[in-house]
Amino acid sequence: MPLPAPKFASAARSALADTGLRRNLRGATAEARARTSAATAGAADWDALREAGRAIGDAALLNLDVHLEELERRVTETGGVVHWAVDAAEAREVVTGLVRASGAKEVVKASSATLREIGLDAALARAGVIAYETAIADLVVGLGGDEPSHLLSPALHRDRAEIAELFRRTLPAAGLGDDPAGLAAAARAHLRDRLLRARVAVTGANFLVAETGTPVVLESEGNARMCLSLPDTLITVAGIDKVVPSWADLEVFLQLLPRAAGAGPMTPYAASWPGVTPGDGPRAFHLVLVDNGRTRVLADEVGRAALRCVRCSACVNVCPVYERTGGRAYGPVYPGPIGAILTPQLRGVESAADASLPYASTLCGACADVCPVKIDIPGVLVHLRGAVVESRRRRPVPTPELALMRGLAWTMGDARRYETALRRSTRWARLLSRGGRIRRLPGLLGKWTEARDLPAPPAESFRAWWARRRP
Repeated sequence: MPLPAPKFASAARSALADTGLRRNLRGATAEARARTSAATAGAADWDALREAGRAIGDAALLNLDVHLEELERRVTETGGVVHWAVDAAEAREVVTGLVRASGAKEVVKASSATLREIGLDAALARAGVIAYETAIADLVVGLGGDEPSHLLSPALHRDRAEIAELFRRTLPAAGLGDDPAGLAAAARAHLRDRLLRARVAVTGANFLVAETGTPVVLESEGNARMCLSLPDTLITVAGIDKVVPSWADLEVFLQLLPRAAGAGPMTPYAASWPGVTPGDGPRAFHLVLVDNGRTRVLADEVGRAALRCVRCSACVNVCPVYERTGGRAYGPVYPGPIGAILTPQLRGVESAADASLPYASTLCGACADVCPVKIDIPGVLVHLRGAVVESRRRRPVPTPELALMRGLAWTMGDARRYETALRRSTRWARLLSRGGRIRRLPGLLGKWTEARDLPAPPAESFRAWWARRRP
Protein backbone atom coordinates (compact mmCIF):
# COMPACT_ATOMS: atom_id res chain seq x y z
CA MET A 1 0.00 0.00 0.00
CA PRO A 2 1.36 3.47 -0.82
CA LEU A 3 2.19 5.77 2.03
CA PRO A 4 -0.29 8.61 2.70
CA ALA A 5 0.51 11.76 0.76
CA PRO A 6 2.00 14.55 2.87
CA LYS A 7 0.29 17.86 3.51
CA PHE A 8 0.95 20.55 0.93
CA ALA A 9 3.31 22.50 3.19
CA SER A 10 5.41 19.41 3.89
CA ALA A 11 5.44 18.31 0.26
CA ALA A 12 6.53 21.78 -0.88
CA ARG A 13 9.60 22.04 1.36
CA SER A 14 11.97 20.24 -1.01
CA ALA A 15 10.88 22.46 -3.91
CA LEU A 16 11.35 25.62 -1.86
CA ALA A 17 14.89 24.51 -1.05
CA ASP A 18 15.75 23.69 -4.69
CA THR A 19 17.12 26.91 -6.17
CA GLY A 20 17.52 25.40 -9.64
CA LEU A 21 13.90 24.29 -9.73
CA ARG A 22 12.69 27.68 -8.56
CA ARG A 23 14.79 29.39 -11.25
CA ASN A 24 13.27 27.13 -13.94
CA LEU A 25 9.74 27.73 -12.65
CA ARG A 26 10.21 31.49 -12.43
CA GLY A 27 11.46 31.74 -16.00
CA ALA A 28 8.90 29.35 -17.48
CA THR A 29 5.88 30.90 -15.79
CA ALA A 30 7.00 34.42 -16.68
CA GLU A 31 7.29 33.42 -20.33
CA ALA A 32 3.88 31.70 -20.23
CA ARG A 33 2.27 34.78 -18.68
CA ALA A 34 3.74 36.98 -21.39
CA ARG A 35 2.43 34.70 -24.16
CA THR A 36 -1.05 34.58 -22.63
CA SER A 37 -1.14 38.34 -22.17
CA ALA A 38 -0.17 38.91 -25.80
CA ALA A 39 -2.69 36.34 -27.06
CA THR A 40 -5.62 37.69 -25.05
CA ALA A 41 -4.78 41.31 -25.86
CA GLY A 42 -5.24 40.45 -29.54
CA ALA A 43 -8.92 39.59 -29.02
CA ALA A 44 -10.99 42.78 -28.90
CA ASP A 45 -13.97 40.88 -27.48
CA TRP A 46 -12.01 38.90 -24.89
CA ASP A 47 -14.25 39.82 -21.96
CA ALA A 48 -17.36 38.96 -23.97
CA LEU A 49 -15.81 35.61 -24.93
CA ARG A 50 -15.05 34.86 -21.28
CA GLU A 51 -18.62 35.64 -20.27
CA ALA A 52 -19.93 33.44 -23.09
CA GLY A 53 -17.65 30.60 -21.96
CA ARG A 54 -18.92 30.94 -18.41
CA ALA A 55 -22.55 30.92 -19.49
CA ILE A 56 -22.14 27.94 -21.84
CA GLY A 57 -20.25 25.98 -19.19
CA ASP A 58 -22.89 26.61 -16.53
CA ALA A 59 -25.76 25.73 -18.88
CA ALA A 60 -24.04 22.51 -19.98
CA LEU A 61 -23.46 21.41 -16.38
CA LEU A 62 -27.03 22.14 -15.33
CA ASN A 63 -28.31 19.94 -18.17
CA LEU A 64 -25.47 17.43 -18.11
CA ASP A 65 -27.71 14.35 -18.03
CA VAL A 66 -29.48 15.37 -21.23
CA HIS A 67 -26.24 16.15 -23.07
CA LEU A 68 -24.58 12.91 -21.97
CA GLU A 69 -27.50 10.85 -23.26
CA GLU A 70 -27.35 12.68 -26.59
CA LEU A 71 -23.59 12.15 -26.75
CA GLU A 72 -23.98 8.40 -26.17
CA ARG A 73 -26.69 8.15 -28.82
CA ARG A 74 -24.62 10.00 -31.44
CA VAL A 75 -21.42 8.04 -30.75
CA THR A 76 -23.34 4.77 -31.06
CA GLU A 77 -24.96 5.90 -34.31
CA THR A 78 -21.53 6.56 -35.84
CA GLY A 79 -20.15 3.13 -34.96
CA GLY A 80 -18.51 3.83 -31.61
CA VAL A 81 -19.08 2.16 -28.26
CA VAL A 82 -19.65 4.15 -25.05
CA HIS A 83 -18.54 2.82 -21.66
CA TRP A 84 -19.52 4.40 -18.34
CA ALA A 85 -17.09 4.37 -15.41
CA VAL A 86 -18.32 5.45 -11.99
CA ASP A 87 -14.79 5.75 -10.58
CA ALA A 88 -11.11 5.44 -11.47
CA ALA A 89 -10.99 1.71 -10.74
CA GLU A 90 -13.84 0.99 -13.14
CA ALA A 91 -12.26 3.19 -15.82
CA ARG A 92 -8.97 1.30 -15.49
CA GLU A 93 -10.78 -2.00 -15.73
CA VAL A 94 -12.63 -0.96 -18.89
CA VAL A 95 -9.48 0.27 -20.67
CA THR A 96 -7.28 -2.68 -19.70
CA GLY A 97 -10.07 -5.06 -20.74
CA LEU A 98 -10.31 -3.43 -24.16
CA VAL A 99 -6.53 -3.61 -24.64
CA ARG A 100 -6.48 -7.29 -23.63
CA ALA A 101 -9.32 -8.02 -26.06
CA SER A 102 -7.29 -6.49 -28.89
CA GLY A 103 -4.35 -8.77 -28.12
CA ALA A 104 -1.92 -5.84 -28.06
CA LYS A 105 1.07 -5.83 -25.71
CA GLU A 106 1.79 -2.15 -26.12
CA VAL A 107 -0.21 1.04 -26.62
CA VAL A 108 0.61 4.59 -27.59
CA LYS A 109 -0.85 7.43 -25.57
CA ALA A 110 -1.74 11.03 -26.21
CA SER A 111 -1.79 11.71 -22.52
CA SER A 112 -4.25 13.80 -20.59
CA ALA A 113 -4.94 14.75 -17.00
CA THR A 114 -7.84 12.29 -16.95
CA LEU A 115 -5.55 9.38 -17.85
CA ARG A 116 -3.26 10.36 -14.99
CA GLU A 117 -6.26 10.82 -12.70
CA ILE A 118 -7.40 7.21 -13.17
CA GLY A 119 -3.84 5.83 -12.82
CA LEU A 120 -3.90 4.11 -16.21
CA ASP A 121 -0.15 3.56 -16.67
CA ALA A 122 0.21 1.43 -13.55
CA ALA A 123 -2.90 -0.58 -14.46
CA LEU A 124 -1.57 -1.30 -17.95
CA ALA A 125 1.81 -2.30 -16.53
CA ARG A 126 0.12 -4.78 -14.17
CA ALA A 127 -1.69 -6.20 -17.19
CA GLY A 128 1.62 -6.70 -19.00
CA VAL A 129 1.06 -3.84 -21.45
CA ILE A 130 3.71 -1.22 -22.22
CA ALA A 131 2.39 2.33 -22.63
CA TYR A 132 4.42 4.78 -24.71
CA GLU A 133 3.91 8.49 -24.19
CA THR A 134 3.97 10.36 -27.50
CA ALA A 135 4.14 14.00 -26.39
CA ILE A 136 7.69 15.23 -25.80
CA ALA A 137 6.97 16.67 -22.35
CA ASP A 138 5.27 13.45 -21.21
CA LEU A 139 8.18 11.46 -22.68
CA VAL A 140 10.63 13.55 -20.65
CA VAL A 141 8.62 12.97 -17.45
CA GLY A 142 8.49 9.22 -18.10
CA LEU A 143 12.18 8.86 -18.94
CA GLY A 144 13.15 10.84 -15.86
CA GLY A 145 10.84 8.93 -13.50
CA ASP A 146 9.24 12.27 -12.54
CA GLU A 147 5.76 13.39 -11.67
CA PRO A 148 4.19 15.96 -14.03
CA SER A 149 4.50 19.51 -12.73
CA HIS A 150 2.16 21.39 -15.08
CA LEU A 151 -1.10 20.66 -16.90
CA LEU A 152 0.09 21.68 -20.36
CA SER A 153 3.86 21.38 -19.90
CA PRO A 154 4.42 18.39 -17.60
CA ALA A 155 8.21 18.80 -17.80
CA LEU A 156 8.18 22.50 -16.97
CA HIS A 157 10.47 21.88 -13.99
CA ARG A 158 13.35 20.80 -16.29
CA ASP A 159 15.45 23.10 -18.44
CA ARG A 160 16.97 22.28 -21.83
CA ALA A 161 20.31 21.17 -20.40
CA GLU A 162 18.60 18.70 -18.07
CA ILE A 163 16.46 17.31 -20.90
CA ALA A 164 19.49 16.92 -23.15
CA GLU A 165 21.38 15.03 -20.44
CA LEU A 166 18.33 12.81 -19.85
CA PHE A 167 18.05 12.02 -23.57
CA ARG A 168 21.77 11.21 -23.81
CA ARG A 169 21.35 8.72 -20.95
CA THR A 170 18.13 7.07 -22.07
CA LEU A 171 17.90 7.42 -25.87
CA PRO A 172 20.35 6.52 -28.64
CA ALA A 173 21.30 10.17 -28.97
CA ALA A 174 25.08 10.40 -28.68
CA GLY A 175 26.52 13.88 -29.07
CA LEU A 176 23.10 15.49 -28.66
CA GLY A 177 23.17 19.18 -27.74
CA ASP A 178 20.54 21.18 -25.94
CA ASP A 179 19.07 23.04 -28.91
CA PRO A 180 15.27 22.57 -29.15
CA ALA A 181 15.34 21.34 -32.76
CA GLY A 182 17.85 18.62 -31.93
CA LEU A 183 15.91 17.51 -28.85
CA ALA A 184 12.67 17.37 -30.85
CA ALA A 185 14.37 15.33 -33.58
CA ALA A 186 15.72 12.83 -31.03
CA ALA A 187 12.25 12.41 -29.51
CA ARG A 188 10.70 12.03 -32.96
CA ALA A 189 13.17 9.31 -33.95
CA HIS A 190 12.46 7.49 -30.68
CA LEU A 191 8.68 7.65 -31.06
CA ARG A 192 8.06 7.26 -34.78
CA ASP A 193 8.53 3.49 -34.99
CA ARG A 194 6.30 2.98 -31.96
CA LEU A 195 3.55 5.09 -33.50
CA LEU A 196 3.75 3.28 -36.84
CA ARG A 197 3.51 -0.21 -35.35
CA ALA A 198 0.89 0.57 -32.68
CA ARG A 199 -2.37 -1.37 -32.83
CA VAL A 200 -4.06 0.45 -29.93
CA ALA A 201 -4.02 4.11 -28.91
CA VAL A 202 -5.41 5.70 -25.75
CA THR A 203 -6.18 9.42 -25.70
CA GLY A 204 -7.97 12.03 -23.67
CA ALA A 205 -10.26 14.72 -25.06
CA ASN A 206 -10.49 18.46 -24.54
CA PHE A 207 -14.17 18.53 -25.47
CA LEU A 208 -17.01 16.15 -26.34
CA VAL A 209 -19.58 17.64 -28.73
CA ALA A 210 -22.93 16.07 -27.81
CA GLU A 211 -24.64 17.28 -30.99
CA THR A 212 -22.63 14.89 -33.19
CA GLY A 213 -20.90 12.60 -30.68
CA THR A 214 -17.50 14.03 -31.56
CA PRO A 215 -14.44 14.14 -29.26
CA VAL A 216 -12.05 17.02 -29.93
CA VAL A 217 -8.36 17.30 -29.05
CA LEU A 218 -6.26 20.46 -29.29
CA GLU A 219 -2.48 20.00 -29.46
CA SER A 220 0.74 21.54 -30.70
CA GLU A 221 2.93 18.59 -31.78
CA GLY A 222 0.82 16.32 -34.00
CA ASN A 223 1.39 13.25 -31.86
CA ALA A 224 -2.27 13.02 -30.85
CA ARG A 225 -3.36 13.18 -34.49
CA MET A 226 -1.10 10.21 -35.28
CA CYS A 227 -2.61 8.32 -32.33
CA LEU A 228 -6.07 9.05 -33.71
CA SER A 229 -5.24 7.99 -37.26
CA LEU A 230 -2.84 5.02 -37.28
CA PRO A 231 -3.91 2.30 -34.78
CA ASP A 232 -6.68 -0.23 -35.38
CA THR A 233 -8.34 0.49 -32.01
CA LEU A 234 -8.82 3.93 -30.51
CA ILE A 235 -9.83 4.36 -26.85
CA THR A 236 -10.72 7.84 -25.64
CA VAL A 237 -11.05 8.47 -21.90
CA ALA A 238 -12.74 11.70 -20.79
CA GLY A 239 -14.50 13.14 -17.77
CA ILE A 240 -18.22 13.66 -18.07
CA ASP A 241 -17.60 17.39 -17.52
CA LYS A 242 -16.00 17.69 -21.00
CA VAL A 243 -19.37 17.74 -22.77
CA VAL A 244 -20.40 20.82 -24.75
CA PRO A 245 -23.88 20.83 -26.31
CA SER A 246 -23.12 21.93 -29.89
CA TRP A 247 -20.49 23.01 -32.40
CA ALA A 248 -21.67 26.59 -31.99
CA ASP A 249 -20.78 26.34 -28.30
CA LEU A 250 -17.43 24.73 -29.14
CA GLU A 251 -16.61 27.72 -31.33
CA VAL A 252 -16.39 29.88 -28.21
CA PHE A 253 -14.03 27.48 -26.44
CA LEU A 254 -11.84 27.14 -29.54
CA GLN A 255 -11.20 30.87 -29.20
CA LEU A 256 -10.80 30.86 -25.41
CA LEU A 257 -8.58 27.87 -24.71
CA PRO A 258 -5.66 28.56 -27.11
CA ARG A 259 -5.41 32.20 -26.09
CA ALA A 260 -5.58 31.50 -22.36
CA ALA A 261 -2.95 28.78 -22.79
CA GLY A 262 -0.65 31.24 -24.55
CA ALA A 263 -0.79 29.45 -27.91
CA GLY A 264 -2.22 32.40 -29.83
CA PRO A 265 -5.55 32.65 -31.67
CA MET A 266 -5.59 28.89 -32.36
CA THR A 267 -3.58 25.74 -31.76
CA PRO A 268 -1.53 24.12 -34.55
CA TYR A 269 -3.71 21.00 -34.47
CA ALA A 270 -7.41 20.59 -33.71
CA ALA A 271 -8.47 16.99 -34.31
CA SER A 272 -11.98 15.56 -34.13
CA TRP A 273 -13.23 12.04 -34.82
CA PRO A 274 -16.95 11.15 -34.98
CA GLY A 275 -17.05 7.40 -34.49
CA VAL A 276 -15.74 4.98 -37.14
CA THR A 277 -15.40 5.60 -40.89
CA PRO A 278 -14.81 2.49 -43.04
CA GLY A 279 -11.43 2.60 -44.76
CA ASP A 280 -10.27 5.68 -42.86
CA GLY A 281 -8.67 5.60 -39.41
CA PRO A 282 -9.31 3.11 -36.60
CA ARG A 283 -11.67 0.19 -37.17
CA ALA A 284 -12.94 0.34 -33.57
CA PHE A 285 -13.64 3.37 -31.39
CA HIS A 286 -14.43 3.26 -27.66
CA LEU A 287 -15.36 6.27 -25.54
CA VAL A 288 -14.94 5.81 -21.78
CA LEU A 289 -16.87 8.43 -19.80
CA VAL A 290 -15.53 8.88 -16.29
CA ASP A 291 -17.39 10.24 -13.27
CA ASN A 292 -14.87 9.70 -10.44
CA GLY A 293 -16.45 12.26 -8.12
CA ARG A 294 -17.72 14.72 -10.71
CA THR A 295 -21.40 14.23 -9.91
CA ARG A 296 -20.58 14.98 -6.27
CA VAL A 297 -18.89 18.21 -7.36
CA LEU A 298 -21.88 19.01 -9.55
CA ALA A 299 -24.17 18.84 -6.50
CA ASP A 300 -22.23 21.65 -4.78
CA GLU A 301 -23.67 24.97 -5.95
CA VAL A 302 -20.39 26.79 -5.23
CA GLY A 303 -17.84 24.09 -5.98
CA ARG A 304 -19.36 23.03 -9.31
CA ALA A 305 -17.77 26.07 -10.96
CA ALA A 306 -14.51 24.07 -11.00
CA LEU A 307 -16.06 21.75 -13.60
CA ARG A 308 -16.09 24.64 -16.10
CA CYS A 309 -12.29 24.40 -16.26
CA VAL A 310 -10.89 23.97 -19.79
CA ARG A 311 -7.38 23.01 -18.53
CA CYS A 312 -5.64 26.04 -20.05
CA SER A 313 -3.22 26.50 -17.09
CA ALA A 314 -3.58 30.28 -17.09
CA CYS A 315 -4.29 30.18 -13.34
CA VAL A 316 -1.23 28.02 -12.75
CA ASN A 317 1.08 30.43 -14.57
CA VAL A 318 0.03 33.48 -12.52
CA CYS A 319 -0.05 31.79 -9.10
CA PRO A 320 2.71 33.03 -6.74
CA VAL A 321 2.48 29.80 -4.72
CA TYR A 322 2.92 27.54 -7.75
CA GLU A 323 5.83 29.65 -9.02
CA ARG A 324 7.73 28.85 -5.84
CA THR A 325 6.68 25.24 -5.22
CA GLY A 326 6.00 23.74 -8.63
CA GLY A 327 3.30 21.18 -9.23
CA ARG A 328 4.39 18.09 -7.29
CA ALA A 329 3.20 19.33 -3.91
CA TYR A 330 -0.38 19.48 -5.24
CA GLY A 331 -0.43 15.77 -6.06
CA PRO A 332 0.18 13.80 -9.26
CA VAL A 333 -2.62 15.20 -11.45
CA TYR A 334 -3.92 18.76 -11.05
CA PRO A 335 -1.39 21.42 -9.97
CA GLY A 336 -1.85 25.06 -9.10
CA PRO A 337 -5.05 26.89 -8.16
CA ILE A 338 -7.33 24.62 -10.19
CA GLY A 339 -5.82 21.61 -8.44
CA ALA A 340 -6.37 23.26 -5.07
CA ILE A 341 -10.12 23.42 -5.74
CA LEU A 342 -10.69 20.38 -7.98
CA THR A 343 -8.72 17.63 -6.23
CA PRO A 344 -10.34 18.12 -2.78
CA GLN A 345 -13.76 17.95 -4.40
CA LEU A 346 -13.06 14.86 -6.49
CA ARG A 347 -11.35 13.01 -3.65
CA GLY A 348 -12.95 14.55 -0.56
CA VAL A 349 -11.23 16.41 2.29
CA GLU A 350 -10.85 13.50 4.69
CA SER A 351 -7.11 12.98 4.14
CA ALA A 352 -4.59 15.48 5.49
CA ALA A 353 -3.08 16.04 2.02
CA ASP A 354 -6.41 16.81 0.31
CA ALA A 355 -7.63 18.95 3.22
CA SER A 356 -4.47 21.07 3.01
CA LEU A 357 -4.91 22.03 -0.67
CA PRO A 358 -7.56 24.78 -0.17
CA TYR A 359 -5.01 26.51 2.08
CA ALA A 360 -2.27 26.41 -0.61
CA SER A 361 -3.15 29.92 -1.75
CA THR A 362 -2.63 33.56 -0.85
CA LEU A 363 -6.16 34.39 -2.11
CA CYS A 364 -4.59 37.15 -4.21
CA GLY A 365 -7.22 36.68 -6.93
CA ALA A 366 -4.82 36.62 -9.91
CA CYS A 367 -6.17 33.21 -10.93
CA ALA A 368 -9.75 34.47 -11.18
CA ASP A 369 -8.61 37.48 -13.22
CA VAL A 370 -7.10 35.30 -15.97
CA CYS A 371 -9.52 32.36 -15.99
CA PRO A 372 -11.08 32.23 -19.47
CA VAL A 373 -14.37 30.82 -18.11
CA LYS A 374 -14.50 33.10 -15.05
CA ILE A 375 -14.16 30.52 -12.29
CA ASP A 376 -14.07 32.37 -8.96
CA ILE A 377 -11.20 30.27 -7.65
CA PRO A 378 -10.63 32.31 -4.46
CA GLY A 379 -14.33 32.06 -3.64
CA VAL A 380 -14.26 28.28 -4.08
CA LEU A 381 -11.09 28.05 -1.97
CA VAL A 382 -12.79 29.86 0.91
CA HIS A 383 -15.85 27.63 0.48
CA LEU A 384 -13.67 24.51 0.66
CA ARG A 385 -11.84 25.78 3.74
CA GLY A 386 -15.24 25.87 5.39
CA ALA A 387 -15.85 22.30 4.22
CA VAL A 388 -12.54 21.21 5.78
CA VAL A 389 -13.48 22.79 9.11
CA GLU A 390 -16.92 21.18 9.00
CA SER A 391 -15.40 17.80 8.20
CA ARG A 392 -13.08 18.04 11.17
CA ARG A 393 -15.96 19.07 13.39
CA ARG A 394 -17.88 15.95 12.38
CA ARG A 395 -14.88 13.67 12.82
CA PRO A 396 -12.66 15.31 15.44
CA VAL A 397 -9.15 13.86 15.50
CA PRO A 398 -7.19 14.50 18.71
CA THR A 399 -4.22 16.61 17.64
CA PRO A 400 -2.18 19.28 19.43
CA GLU A 401 -3.62 21.88 17.05
CA LEU A 402 -7.19 20.84 17.88
CA ALA A 403 -6.45 20.96 21.62
CA LEU A 404 -4.96 24.43 21.23
CA MET A 405 -7.96 25.69 19.24
CA ARG A 406 -10.41 24.27 21.79
CA GLY A 407 -8.46 25.92 24.58
CA LEU A 408 -8.58 29.25 22.76
CA ALA A 409 -12.31 28.86 22.13
CA TRP A 410 -12.93 28.19 25.83
CA THR A 411 -10.80 31.17 26.84
CA MET A 412 -12.43 33.59 24.41
CA GLY A 413 -15.92 32.39 25.26
CA ASP A 414 -15.95 34.41 28.48
CA ALA A 415 -14.93 38.06 28.84
CA ARG A 416 -13.33 37.60 32.26
CA ARG A 417 -11.30 34.56 31.15
CA TYR A 418 -10.23 36.39 28.01
CA GLU A 419 -9.05 39.51 29.89
CA THR A 420 -7.11 37.42 32.40
CA ALA A 421 -5.42 35.44 29.63
CA LEU A 422 -4.64 38.64 27.74
CA ARG A 423 -2.90 40.22 30.72
CA ARG A 424 -0.81 37.13 31.43
CA SER A 425 0.11 36.42 27.81
CA THR A 426 1.11 40.07 27.30
CA ARG A 427 3.41 39.88 30.31
CA TRP A 428 5.07 36.68 29.05
CA ALA A 429 5.32 37.96 25.48
CA ARG A 430 7.15 41.10 26.59
CA LEU A 431 9.58 38.95 28.57
CA LEU A 432 10.31 36.94 25.37
CA SER A 433 10.87 40.02 23.20
CA ARG A 434 14.22 41.47 22.24
CA GLY A 435 14.41 44.93 20.73
CA GLY A 436 10.65 45.14 20.38
CA ARG A 437 10.42 41.84 18.41
CA ILE A 438 9.68 38.26 19.43
CA ARG A 439 12.07 35.97 17.56
CA ARG A 440 10.72 32.64 18.79
CA LEU A 441 7.48 31.58 20.46
CA PRO A 442 7.40 28.38 22.52
CA GLY A 443 5.65 25.11 21.68
CA LEU A 444 3.13 24.91 18.86
CA LEU A 445 3.09 28.69 18.59
CA GLY A 446 6.70 28.47 17.41
CA LYS A 447 5.45 27.55 13.91
CA TRP A 448 4.37 31.16 13.48
CA THR A 449 7.85 32.52 14.16
CA GLU A 450 9.76 29.98 12.04
CA ALA A 451 9.67 32.34 9.08
CA ARG A 452 8.80 35.71 10.63
CA ASP A 453 9.28 37.85 13.70
CA LEU A 454 6.34 38.91 15.84
CA PRO A 455 6.01 42.47 17.15
CA ALA A 456 6.04 42.63 20.93
CA PRO A 457 2.63 43.58 22.37
CA PRO A 458 2.26 47.05 23.92
CA ALA A 459 2.60 47.41 27.67
CA GLU A 460 -1.09 48.31 27.89
CA SER A 461 -3.83 46.58 25.92
CA PHE A 462 -6.61 48.45 24.14
CA ARG A 463 -9.15 47.06 26.60
CA ALA A 464 -7.12 48.36 29.56
CA TRP A 465 -6.58 51.71 27.88
CA TRP A 466 -10.30 52.02 27.10
CA ALA A 467 -11.33 51.08 30.63
CA ARG A 468 -8.93 53.69 32.05
CA ARG A 469 -10.08 56.44 29.68
CA ARG A 470 -13.78 55.72 29.86
CA PRO A 471 -15.57 58.12 32.29
